[in-house]
Amino acid sequence: MHGVIVPGGFGTRGIEGKIRAIQQCRKEGIPFLGICYGLQLAVVEFARNVCGIADAHTTEVDPCTPNPVICILPEQRNVTRKGGTMRLGVYPALIEPGSLVSRIYGEATQVVERHRHRFEVNPDYHDILIENGLVFSGMSPDRRLAEFIELPSHPYFVGTQAHPELKSTLVKPAPLFFGLVAAALLHAQRMDTKA
Repeated sequence: MHGVIVPGGFGTRGIEGKIRAIQQCRKEGIPFLGICYGLQLAVVEFARNVCGIADAHTTEVDPCTPNPVICILPEQRNVTRKGGTMRLGVYPALIEPGSLVSRIYGEATQVVERHRHRFEVNPDYHDILIENGLVFSGMSPDRRLAEFIELPSHPYFVGTQAHPELKSTLVKPAPLFFGLVAAALLHAQRMDTKA
């Protein structure tokens, strides 16, 4: 493969297979873009296999996980009727200067993308993820919510809580897709050189 997208989604179907695919992308230097659930599962994979938290999970799949690296928004934990409870619509993200995400967005310090989700990277795990090399390259204005992640030692390992496909067109592709395709082309060239 020259590049992989793990898109948004819901539920438990195929989760462990997606996590294994993300792990292979991370270890083999395969360009990867995680969108919404894809970012969340990338965090689960990283927590398990880099941070050593073997039972890390998302509460969407395992509500009783002892290490909920992905969890529902605290203000929604007591909501039983889910209709209308998503973080839905456009939200700003403060972008880390010098990050890959910053370069992808033309050295932007803030971007606005559309969202459609209810689960977040649990702030209780931010420090251990960062200590082990995960970069939060975009954060909510209050610095509480991870909006973008990346691995600086990887050619293109990026995740976003947003849904860039909602603003992408054939004549003006979303920057994250353009970046993934460019990285995939370089990866394909490297693979041809090795062959």
